[in-house]
Amino acid sequence: MAHTLVATTTPALSTYPAGVRAIDLNADLGEEITDDQALLAIVTSANVACGYHAGTPQIMEQVCTEAVRRGVAVGAQVSYADRANFGRVAREVPYAVLREQVADQVGTLAAAARAAGAQVTYLKPHGALYHRVIDDDEQGQAVLDGSGELPVLGMPGGRLLALATQAGRDIAGEGFPDRGYGDDGRLLDRGSPGAVLEDSEAIAAAALALASLQTADRVDSLCLHGDTPGAVEHALRVRTALETAGFLLRARF
Repeated sequence: MAHTLVATTTPALSTYPAGVRAIDLNADLGEEITDDQALLAIVTSANVACGYHAGTPQIMEQVCTEAVRRGVAVGAQVSYADRANFGRVAREVPYAVLREQVADQVGTLAAAARAAGAQVTYLKPHGALYHRVIDDDEQGQAVLDGSGELPVLGMPGGRLLALATQAGRDIAGEGFPDRGYGDDGRLLDRGSPGAVLEDSEAIAAAALALASLQTADRVDSLCLHGDTPGAVEHALRVRTALETAGFLLRARF
C-alpha cells in the first residue's frame, strides 16, 4: 500500500453547548459527480472520497482546501476497492486486506488534507461497506483497526458504532433525509420505490423529523447525497428548515 495512517486527531467539536439543539449536516464529496464547492458552502462536514470508489489525491486536496476556507470538517469516506461500481456492490474482503485498504485510504486523504492545511477528523464507510458493517463484526473491526482512533460516523444501532464505543472511540449516529426507510429502520434498496426522495419540501420535513428524534439511537448528523438530482437545492432547503426550527448547525467532529 502506498500510504499508512500516521496520526489521528482528537475531535474538537464533539460536545455541544448545554441546552442547545445542535445537528451536523454532511455530504459525500470529492466523488467527481458532485458540485463540491456549492455543497461546501452549505454543509458543516465533508465526507471525502479516498480513491477506492471515486476521487484522486488532487481532488481530495481541492476539496480539503475549500473545506478549510469554509470551516467545514473533513472526514475519510472509505470504501471497498470498486470504482467500477462506485463502491455500491457487496464484496467479500478478508479482514487483513480490508484493514490495510482502510489504512491506505485514510492515509491518502490525510496527506492531501495536510497539503491543504486541514486534518482528517472522522471516518465514515461508503456504500456497500457502510451497510455491511451495520451487521458484520469482522468487517466492522477491520474498518476500525485500519483507521487509528478516528471518531466514527455511521448508522445508529449498527455493529460498527457498537464496536467503536467498546473501543472508547467517539461516535455519531447518521440519518438520511433524502432516502426512504423500511419498516426495519434500514434504508430502502436504491432500486425500490420511494428509496430516493427528490422533493425538497419532503426532504426538509424528513430532516426535521430525524434531527428531532429523542430515542436511544439518536441522529447526530444528517447526510445529503450530492449525486441526487437537485442536491444543492435540497441542501439549502434542509439548512434553512433546520435553522428556522432553532437548530445550531455545527460539525460533530
